[in-house]
Amino acid sequence: MNALVATNRNFKLAARLLGLDSKLQKSLLIPFREIKVECTIPKDDGTLASYVGFRVQHDNARGPMKGGIRYHPEVDPDEVNALAQLMTWKTAVANIPYGGAKGGIGCDPSGLSISELERLTRVFTQKIHDLIGVHTDVPAPDMGTGPQTMAWILDEYSKFHGYSPAVVTGKPTDLGGSLGRDAATGRGVLFATEALLKEHGKSVSGQRFVIQGFGNVGSWAAQLISEKGGKIVAVSDITGAIKNSNGIDIPALLKHVKETRGVKGFHGGNSIDPKSVLVEDCDVLIPAALGGVINRENANEIKAKFIIEAANHPTDPEADEILSKKGVAILPDIYANSGGVTVSYFEWVQNIQGFMWDEEKVNNELRTYMTNGFKAMKEMCRTHNCDLRMGAFTLGVNRVARATVLRGWEA
Repeated sequence: MNALVATNRNFKLAARLLGLDSKLQKSLLIPFREIKVECTIPKDDGTLASYVGFRVQHDNARGPMKGGIRYHPEVDPDEVNALAQLMTWKTAVANIPYGGAKGGIGCDPSGLSISELERLTRVFTQKIHDLIGVHTDVPAPDMGTGPQTMAWILDEYSKFHGYSPAVVTGKPTDLGGSLGRDAATGRGVLFATEALLKEHGKSVSGQRFVIQGFGNVGSWAAQLISEKGGKIVAVSDITGAIKNSNGIDIPALLKHVKETRGVKGFHGGNSIDPKSVLVEDCDVLIPAALGGVINRENANEIKAKFIIEAANHPTDPEADEILSKKGVAILPDIYANSGGVTVSYFEWVQNIQGFMWDEEKVNNELRTYMTNGFKAMKEMCRTHNCDLRMGAFTLGVNRVARATVLRGWEA
């Protein structure tokens, strides 16, 4: 099931539980604005190349729209729409004053030089500069982009509007980026995991974890979980997968990945089929890579008691039903991976105030937001007698619906 269909389905289930009328539901679902632009740049060899860029601004009832920009060959309008909508519910679940947006350019960043990427980013910014802004729409990094991309956007935007560090988040710290932002999503995953395990009378220490995906989120989650005494028994990334029932030496693995750019060939574990990593024996499974990886084909074989969705939309609705019958507790993505956007909010606040926080303050504030978010989600589960996914969706949708009605926007 594609991400847009699944997201719309979850929204409709939540809206039904909340008793929202059909007119309000419709106004909450329709995006505020969809932008499609052509970006033509000179390549290093002098030829011209054109790429299509997108920005979907979904909702701004609770504040400026917020969401990443991804550079990927398969950036498509449906996916960008789904992720923009998910950001609306995610920022509401985190209780930060934002709405949702998402963007991207259909390109293969690995096939472009640094100077080509810079030209492409600047042209894209020129096309959308009057549609983004500090109090309008605040982009951030996503798949295929990073702090350098945000630095180029900031610089190009500032040529039109004056120096505006708060127009993007996930910037280099030298340009007003927040300390702790790099680890934020992974750290949020740790805090979310701690909250869920505590609910079941357990702690991270002594639990066996499997992490699918070892990029920024997966590697930080692995590092922070292992520091808390969690045992990582299997890890995978695009290069391969490894397993060690006694626990993988995460500092050694991080060193290996830095040197070889992948987990493949790591001597501290046995090589296994990357497809089997999701069904390895463990207590906690953390999908931290692509969407739709847990589906009806493999859901019956999953042995984990807890699933923490560090990726966006990793579990298909059919798998949700199978896993809930098995008694697996799934911590949904719109709560579990909200650490990144929460610290992006802290970065925006620091930029607007012109006052930077130390890393300890960032991490303490993140813990508070993640803990409060879990409590609010559990309260909705009790109120509506639903699972954690619907608890998160009813929480997010209800907050956006209330803001929409208070502003007099329900058409």
